[in-house]
Parts: sequence; structure tokens; C-alpha cells
Amino acid sequence: MEVRIMAQREPVVKVSDQLKGMLNDAIAIEIAASVQYMWQYVQVIGTKGRAVAGKFKETAIAEMKQAEKIAERLWYLNGVPTTQLAPIKVGENLKEFLELDTKMEEEGIRLYKKIIDQAQTEGDVTTAFMVKEILEVEEEHHDLFTTMLEEV
Repeated sequence: MEVRIMAQREPVVKVSDQLKGMLNDAIAIEIAASVQYMWQYVQVIGTKGRAVAGKFKETAIAEMKQAEKIAERLWYLNGVPTTQLAPIKVGENLKEFLELDTKMEEEGIRLYKKIIDQAQTEGDVTTAFMVKEILEVEEEHHDLFTTMLEEV
């Protein structure tokens, strides 16, 4: 089977390799978060765990969609989306799951703020706008995990 990669058009906005690298870091975090949360969904046990299991699955799917959105933007900017993941740490119980997930979201939030600043500095308002929207979702995920953690 032959695989062909279509030639890309020249993007309207040119961005630095630094910004492209930051977008790849974001993809790595989003995909890792998606895997981490999905495995937690599969592994969660106990009454409290089963009560919130669907939130892990729902959040995992949202993270994958964000990775896709970032990858599409990076491809448009003539970057190549990474296949490498950030570290995945599942944990052994509900409390550990939520502590690890909170840290994962905090890492993403810090990175997205840097990406927004860099994109604005480079005049890439579309990337900055897109990442602001993702940042809002990440903050919602952080709130979800910290609120759930209070109940464990």
C-alpha cells in the first residue's frame, strides 16, 4: 500500500519553529491525557469511582479532539504533528487518578498560556484564538478534577 502525503500550500501566516514545537508539546500532552483518562475510566472501581467513571471517558474524548484540532493547525502551519506522548501516569486508585489528572491539566494550562503569548508575539491570531478556546476547556477539566478530589 502506497501512502502519499499531499503537498501543503503555503500558509498565510508564517510561524517560528519554537511555536511549532510548542504546538507539538501540546499535542503530546493532549494525547497522553486522553490515554491516561481512558485507562482510568476502564480501571476505576468502588462506588465513588463508578459514580464518576463517565467523566473520565468524556474528558478523554475531549482531550483527543483538542489534540486533533492542534494537529490540524500545526499541519496548516507546515509543521509535522508529533507521534510522541507526554508521560502517562494512571495511578492506582481514585484519589491518585484525580491528583495525577489535576497535575496533567495544570501542565497543559501553563503550556497554553505560553503558546498564546508566543502566537500573539508572532502575529498568529488564529492560533492564539484557538488555543484560548482550548485553555478554557482545560480550566474546566482542572475544575472538574479538583472538585472531584475534594469529595474523595
